[in-house]
Amino acid sequence: MEFERILIRYGELSTKGKNRKQFVARLATNVKRVVQDMPEVKVHGERDRMQLYLNGAPYEKVLERLKSVFGIQSFSPVLKAELDVEAVKEAAYRLVSENHQPNGTFKVAARRGFRDFPLDSNELNQEIGAAVLRRIPDLTVNVKNPDIKLIVEVRADGVFLSSETILGAGGLPVSSSGRAMLMLSGGIDSPVAGYLAMKRGVEVEAVHFHSPPYTSEQAKQKAVDLAQKIAKYSGQIQMHVVPFTEIQETIKKQVPESYIMTVTRRMMLRITDELRKRRNGLAIVNGESLGQVASQTLESMIAINEVTSTSIIRPVATMDKNEIIEIAKAIDTFELSIQPFEDCCTIFTPAAPKTKPKLEKVQHYESFVDFDGLIEKALKNVETFPVEVAQEAAIKDEFADLF
Repeated sequence: MEFERILIRYGELSTKGKNRKQFVARLATNVKRVVQDMPEVKVHGERDRMQLYLNGAPYEKVLERLKSVFGIQSFSPVLKAELDVEAVKEAAYRLVSENHQPNGTFKVAARRGFRDFPLDSNELNQEIGAAVLRRIPDLTVNVKNPDIKLIVEVRADGVFLSSETILGAGGLPVSSSGRAMLMLSGGIDSPVAGYLAMKRGVEVEAVHFHSPPYTSEQAKQKAVDLAQKIAKYSGQIQMHVVPFTEIQETIKKQVPESYIMTVTRRMMLRITDELRKRRNGLAIVNGESLGQVASQTLESMIAINEVTSTSIIRPVATMDKNEIIEIAKAIDTFELSIQPFEDCCTIFTPAAPKTKPKLEKVQHYESFVDFDGLIEKALKNVETFPVEVAQEAAIKDEFADLF
């Protein structure tokens, strides 16, 4: 069956009150982005839902792309009938017969939003149900658990019928909550943190620290590949690769071994924060999970965070590793993350790092080194480039039951 349009239902956007128009406009922009190579598709955003006019575009292809757009609760391919009872019955029959299996069941769920239509919701349920049953003899009604749920919506511009409801990604449209810098390592946690921040409407730019020859080109490429995976949700991600070798070598020479990790993380945070300022970002996102490693105890976080007053978003802070891995698998980053290439966070790792570092000691050790000069030198040599969507990336349809 060829559908002529797709109906998109909003999630949280419906609660945004006076700001709803801005959120809907952002969502419309993001939807247009995922179908930009299909110019025949027209996007029309309304206050309570959005419609895509396909104009001959393959609806299956459009449906697949909509699954990765944050801000959508659910969507359905729909048939449109005129505001005429007989036309609605005919469209209902076509839709049910297309999906009917022998001895199957169905129900009609009608809603009359246009009050001038001659039948109310209950009358529509009865009339349409009876008409379909007469034409499909082995079909029966099951109102609790039907094989086919026929949704009928009567609006001023026509009657819309659908029998398939596809769950969307939920959340808020990317970029509706501002921009933040994502500290993207090559591990499991940071891509998941980026994904979850994007789900809350944050546009992320990735910051990756590269320390050749201690970290390889494969490690750098792995970070780029991870950025490609999560770029699926925004279309493109700006990537900033920071040369970090000289800073790490200096820390190793000048700082007591037990404090190497703390100082390293402080320098990373200082550089990320400076990039945030230059890119007009509002926050920093990282993949810290409370208590997972030495630098992620509350005491370590306090000592590390002291270098900035910028808000730090930690989407996975309260998750255990299995919860993070489950999301990583769903967004197709897990297999990349476990590739055995060392990143900056794993080289020069001391055998016994401080889990409760003292801030005054950290500041004392740093006072003997011109870190300001080293940071400015690193910033002058940052490599910045756009990362496009990975064509082979595939997101599993494992969203929560929102509808």
